[in-house]
Amino acid sequence: MKIGFHPNNLHLTLAAEWPGAFRTLRPEFVRYEEGRDTAQKLAEGEIDLGGTGSTPPIIAAVDGLRVVYAAASAPRPANGAILIKKGAGVQRVADLANRPVALVDGSFLTYFLARSLEDAGLKLGDVERRDLPPSASREQLLTGDVAAWLAMAPHLEQALGEPEFHVLAHCGTTIPNRSLFWTSAERGLSRDALATFRGELAELGEAITADPEKAAALLVPKGDERQRRAWTRIVAERNWRIDPADETLLAEQQREADTLFRHGALERSVRIASEDRKAALA
Repeated sequence: MKIGFHPNNLHLTLAAEWPGAFRTLRPEFVRYEEGRDTAQKLAEGEIDLGGTGSTPPIIAAVDGLRVVYAAASAPRPANGAILIKKGAGVQRVADLANRPVALVDGSFLTYFLARSLEDAGLKLGDVERRDLPPSASREQLLTGDVAAWLAMAPHLEQALGEPEFHVLAHCGTTIPNRSLFWTSAERGLSRDALATFRGELAELGEAITADPEKAAALLVPKGDERQRRAWTRIVAERNWRIDPADETLLAEQQREADTLFRHGALERSVRIASEDRKAALA
């Protein structure tokens, strides 16, 4: 099995480095830089399974990939937020109307934005979405080129340490915000292989919870004590539990798909169902 990982999925990034992790599967870990590329990597056979936020597998399903959900992280209420610059005249989400906002578009942040705007009586089309990496998003918020930045961990925690930024809304009050671990039916992974993956991922989560300092040391360059301390705090505060890909998860995904379609972010509506689950029910 080839497991793909990218920097924004900490579970799999740590799995690739953690001594003794995945001792049964003994997978090949394949690094790539961008979670939104996961569907293409699966379609081209470069990986057999990957981990992303909730939105990429929905887009993959809309594009025709037969998505199989393997597992999910626990909800992460503090993993994303809408940040504004203090004193810039934005006091509520409705104030973002007709203004530019920065985010990694096509990630879970698009869903977070859609739900936040909907609660304020707006739609995605009522703001200008700028697809920018975190560093550029931060700079454009500081200079006033964007009215808000939808930030995710660990960039969010780093920004919250700076006095210029203020949280307009946390994702935890709006969306479940899980990491999802998924593949496609075309990759041909067996139910036993997926079950083994889930079990070993859960074991890794327990090991990380028990030793956040070890995890932090694997995530930062050697000798950078300030970053190590910051990452130790981030790891220790995160819930590393792994949940099954059950009906609760599929219902969450369906709500997201319906919302994104309603806001024009998907070309067509889609019925969310794990191909693995459909086969089991047949």
